[in-house]
Amino acid sequence: MTFLPHSLSPHARFPRLARFGAARWTSRLLQADLDLVRKLNAQGSTLGKPAAVVISKLGNGWIYLLLAAWVFEQWGWQGGRLIALLAGVNAAALHLLYPVIKKRFRRPRPFAVDPSLPSLLRTLDEHSFPSGHAMTLVGVLTPIVLLWPAAFLSAVVMACGMFWSRVATGHHYPSDVLAGATLGASLGYCLSSSILAFI
Repeated sequence: MTFLPHSLSPHARFPRLARFGAARWTSRLLQADLDLVRKLNAQGSTLGKPAAVVISKLGNGWIYLLLAAWVFEQWGWQGGRLIALLAGVNAAALHLLYPVIKKRFRRPRPFAVDPSLPSLLRTLDEHSFPSGHAMTLVGVLTPIVLLWPAAFLSAVVMACGMFWSRVATGHHYPSDVLAGATLGASLGYCLSSSILAFI
């Protein structure tokens, strides 16, 4: 059973693809995306769902204060200031692109597509693609890992926790999270590397 309204289905939006069977495969991928959201949303234990909510709320801003404290404690004022500058530039650039992409794709959130999925907390906007939480966190973590490779594993654990929470709360599809992380890493790496080359 699919929960894609006809106007949102790949057949309706991309009629030329139907001739090549691409729309059918796209529809299957979208359905698999939604099925994975259902599984993660339903599998939350009594501790799992509150944990997903807390991690998601940290992604609204608090996690960056914790990251700043961690970076400055490890790198001191001079090194910490450089990382904070790179992270800030990345976040600002990403958030200039973010609303444009959201308005272009206008993908409804999983809980809006499937009424049986509960939304575990309020959303910041109505569209799901890409995940802003994943995009921003990865964009901020990128210069940290670039300048401090030993932090790679911690960054991966942190990012995976955020990715899981965004899907488990019913706010994003796995593909939203993957797109956000890819955008954050790509732009974050290019900007950070370019700035470091001139320092």
